[in-house]
Amino acid sequence: MSVSSEKGLRRKSSSGSGASGDGRMKKTPADFEFGTILGEGSYSTVVLAKEKKTGKQFAMKILEKKHIIREKKVQYVSREKDVLSRLDHPFFVRLYFTFQDSERLYFGLSYAEKGELLPYIQRVGCFDVECTCFYTAEIILALEYIHGLGIIHRDLKPENILLDEKMHIKITDFGTAKILDNAETTRANSFVGTAEYVSPELLTDKEACKSSDLWGLGCIIFQLLAGLPPFHAVNEYQCFQKITKLDYEIPDGFPELGADLVRSLLILDPTKRLGCDEFGGYAQLKAHGFYEGIVWETLHEQTPPAIVPYLPSNSKDGEALRSEYMMRDFKRDDEFDDHLLACWGLKESKETDSKQGDNELRRQLLEKQKRECKWDTFVNGELIVKMGLVDKRKGLFARRRQLLLTDAPHLYYVDPVAMELKGEIPWSSDLRTEMKNFKVFFVHTPNRTYYLEANGEAQDWCRAIDDWRLGKGKISDL
Repeated sequence: MSVSSEKGLRRKSSSGSGASGDGRMKKTPADFEFGTILGEGSYSTVVLAKEKKTGKQFAMKILEKKHIIREKKVQYVSREKDVLSRLDHPFFVRLYFTFQDSERLYFGLSYAEKGELLPYIQRVGCFDVECTCFYTAEIILALEYIHGLGIIHRDLKPENILLDEKMHIKITDFGTAKILDNAETTRANSFVGTAEYVSPELLTDKEACKSSDLWGLGCIIFQLLAGLPPFHAVNEYQCFQKITKLDYEIPDGFPELGADLVRSLLILDPTKRLGCDEFGGYAQLKAHGFYEGIVWETLHEQTPPAIVPYLPSNSKDGEALRSEYMMRDFKRDDEFDDHLLACWGLKESKETDSKQGDNELRRQLLEKQKRECKWDTFVNGELIVKMGLVDKRKGLFARRRQLLLTDAPHLYYVDPVAMELKGEIPWSSDLRTEMKNFKVFFVHTPNRTYYLEANGEAQDWCRAIDDWRLGKGKISDL
């Protein structure tokens, strides 16, 4: 560690901000109880910290000095502290104080109780129009504010958008942000960002500008409505190629006004993006038809809409059938209580004898499966009790998969072309099925809802999964 680098770190952290810069005794690690890890970055860890004296909770960003100096990240740490100390807006995390010890730097940040935006997208697949409109409107107000301060975020993405206890956004992670030196400076000359959200000017000219954040906004709007970013690819190189060629498609079912908004933001020329200074500024962006009805002045005081998925209807009879199925499923949950009592020895089970007899039948079926079924290799020696092709949807995108229900029970899904196991739907006592119509059904898990299309077999799949979920599946019925 060089003497100059260590002095620089000490100087950058010593002044502090907020509670640590007002003349009172500076805080130390001993003043806090450290708990759950909230996130980990390339050179920092964020931990939930409770101040012992006040009981207040903070997101404590902890940075190792040696690592920062070794990886030449001193300028990023300094920049982040500088940016955070300038921000005073409800849609950004707030820096309350900084302090250090001999080995680490500590940033006391506001705690966003509901975590990152990304897991919510992953769980529901894609947001409906109301949710997308509300949350991207908050992002627009946030960008308008920092651009007015001459700050470019440069890494706007769902992972850097947090949600507070009231489900409003808190934008974070300013390590790659840029403070424009003066009114004449409108561009920043360094390559930063995340592949799927990087603006084309950063790839071609190695320059970012305020409009680069508007490109990121366009990517987020697309992802919220479609489920995936517009330029997703198998690797960074292919992703960059798609960005520079503006190679993306609006999927079927995408809302018309949303599509127009995305096309107005995902423009290769940064001076022609809706909302940039050269193209009408933020007044023009906020006037777009997608945001009709938004009351911008009081957005931070409004109650955010419930996060629900955008699910295009596939059947006129869907809602009636869904209601009928939910009633049937409720009755089956009552039966589940009886089965649990039997399993715990508190009630005589009528199925005991038949299950003992199933063992030999299961052995015979497994032998036949190994000989004749090409899917056997994917199920770890378990017996397949139902299988079939489904379209596994993520937002408005769908991939064809072979779905395999086993007696373990497990739900595996396989790429039928590449003959490759792609994953499994986590099985637990909290798993639930829901039928939308004869084609579409959902499998709800604690962390995600799986949206599946099985042509004409949705009801059969729900029944089969529920039978094995409730312990009522019988090998003798196969």
